[in-house]
Amino acid sequence: MSPPTPVPPPTTSASATPAASTAPLPDSALTHGLKQRHLSMIALGGVIGAGLFVGSGAGIAAAGPSIVVAYGVSGLLVMLVMRMLGEMSAANPASGSFSVHAERAIGPWAGFTAGWAFWVLLCVAVGLEGIGAAQIVSGWLPGTPEWAWVALFMVVFLGTNLAAVKNFGEFEFWFASLKVAAIVLFLVLGVLAILGVLPDTDAPGTANLTGVGGFLPNGSQGLVIGLLASVFAYGGLETVTIAAAESEDPVRGVAKAVRTAMWRVALFYVGSMAVIVTLVPWDDPKIAEKGSGPYVAMLDRLAIPGAGQIMNVVVLVALLSAMNANIYGASRMARSLVVRGQGPKTLGKVTSGVPRNAVLASSAFGFLCVLLNYWRPDDIFAWLLNMTGAVILVVWAFIAVSQLVLRRRTERESPEKLVVRMWLYPALTWLSLAAMATIFILMLDQPNTRDQLVATGLLTLGLATIGAVRQRRASSASAR
Repeated sequence: MSPPTPVPPPTTSASATPAASTAPLPDSALTHGLKQRHLSMIALGGVIGAGLFVGSGAGIAAAGPSIVVAYGVSGLLVMLVMRMLGEMSAANPASGSFSVHAERAIGPWAGFTAGWAFWVLLCVAVGLEGIGAAQIVSGWLPGTPEWAWVALFMVVFLGTNLAAVKNFGEFEFWFASLKVAAIVLFLVLGVLAILGVLPDTDAPGTANLTGVGGFLPNGSQGLVIGLLASVFAYGGLETVTIAAAESEDPVRGVAKAVRTAMWRVALFYVGSMAVIVTLVPWDDPKIAEKGSGPYVAMLDRLAIPGAGQIMNVVVLVALLSAMNANIYGASRMARSLVVRGQGPKTLGKVTSGVPRNAVLASSAFGFLCVLLNYWRPDDIFAWLLNMTGAVILVVWAFIAVSQLVLRRRTERESPEKLVVRMWLYPALTWLSLAAMATIFILMLDQPNTRDQLVATGLLTLGLATIGAVRQRRASSASAR
């Protein structure tokens, strides 16, 4: 899930950046059909998925009640990264988001590396979400082939993303709204149960937080495992800065969406973990069960009828919403890269305000991931998962380095563009980079994440090499 070494060292010399920094934003052909309410929900659509509803169970099983600390720490890091990204995106909205910022700050090779790595990550995620959604529906309708459901979902979301962007925004708004409503209801029920005012329930007090091994039942090792699990659960928030370029008011839209998304996600993630470990013993077998997960375990504890099926519906909606958002994000990233001369020109074509070729390519790669899972689930698909496991950490590192460079440049050249400002710059940016380096080291120390570290490192190194070669050739051609 992560590279063997952090992001390649940035090139910030005067000769490397002026051309990129003065290039026009490549979004003039895109429409501006997204409203503020769409942006706010798109921010949540890509990040709230099965990783929260089901995947968090493994973190709880490892860290116990201290999972709340793990999600709090990683949530704080995400808030800092999103604040940096919000600062740069409000100053220069672009559908390539952090890829464009990395190109302007560090050089074309950095934009190439961050952009295409993120594109691969989103496409693989689309495949995973399609497989997960198909498994749920096949469970409801035994005998129906999973591949047929995946194909149906892909066709539906391909159509959604090929249509006008406002249709995508509306679709995602309602999907994400259902997820948010489910989490809010879950939190309300949990708080009422903790207070002992829910019918037929007694207030648990701190029994589950301090009993069965205490707050740190598996010691610092368990906390580290929980921390690593929580970091990758937050990936997906970046999509809102990609979508901002197609909103009615990109500057105001991204500023507001980033602010609201940060505290909402922190509340939903950290709040959910706190409620679950307070009401359910962390070693309850149901918490880590693949077919149920911590949310079902808590609803069962409260004797909510049909808890499993209720959560299956919520998880299905979450998966479909994330599929939709990730196809959108992948297509816009691909289109932005192509317009900047970083990919096949055909993907940059825009029809009726939509980069349809990029949508088709992104969906096709996502469906290929599904086929790989059916054909070679034990090697090729597993390798693909490892390769993209920590791409989000690589992206965050590029964001932090870019913000260090662009903040100084913007203050010098266009200070009025700093609508959103990173807190305590540059101290918190450097602190964020140190935290990311620490996570890389922790991954290297854990046997179950070391392979992911190496695989993603090879992907990052390969893309960086290709990007550097392309950059050198472009520089040589322009010098002639």
